[in-house]
Amino acid sequence: MIGRSGNPTLRDHTFDRHGNSLNGAMTINGTVNKAFIMLALLLGGAFSTWNMYFNGQNVMGYMIGGVVVGLVLALIISFVPRTAPYLVPVYAVAEGLFLGALSANYESLYNGITMQASLLTMCVFVALLLAYKTRLIKATENFKLGVFAATAGVALLYLVSFVLGFFGISVPFLHSNGLIGIGISLVIVVIAALNLVLDFDFIENGAQRGAPKYMEWYGAFGLMVTLVWLYIEMLRLLSKIFSRD
Repeated sequence: MIGRSGNPTLRDHTFDRHGNSLNGAMTINGTVNKAFIMLALLLGGAFSTWNMYFNGQNVMGYMIGGVVVGLVLALIISFVPRTAPYLVPVYAVAEGLFLGALSANYESLYNGITMQASLLTMCVFVALLLAYKTRLIKATENFKLGVFAATAGVALLYLVSFVLGFFGISVPFLHSNGLIGIGISLVIVVIAALNLVLDFDFIENGAQRGAPKYMEWYGAFGLMVTLVWLYIEMLRLLSKIFSRD
């Protein structure tokens, strides 16, 4: 059967479509190295807007620009993976500009929330990586289908919330800091985290199949997309908890 990843940028058939390469093959180590490069670029962009925010500068333009540029590049990379080596670094910087501004805004409201969200994201990442490597969690077909369906459900929920927002209508409990609202955020965090398992499986399969070398950038890109989503959901969850104090 064809495998699935809840992350829309990482699909099993992507490797089938692009086949092998005579110019080198994708490796797990190569993908990890690309992921670290992306992380460094993302952090560089994030620290830039973070410092500007706390120095009294208006970073709204960088925040909106980062979202728009990041979304456009993500769509191009997803549909044309061969562009990944050239566009993924730019995507990482754009995403960093957005996350830095977003994080600074949350930090101004709840002191220490950014560090806690970052540590929780990294802890979840390491825990799931270890669980995957030791086969405590296996990316079976049923597991992939379940996570894919849950991820699609979350995406639909956010889309409905976004559209209804234009009419002044709010989805019940989604943004509230009550116990139900916190529970919803916790469920979404779990769904985002489980996508990491599918990403690990996808990258491992790509390396085993000898996918083209440029797919290392594509694999690292997909992994970063999930980590960014997880971090944002951690911020949302913690902000709901902090606002109850």
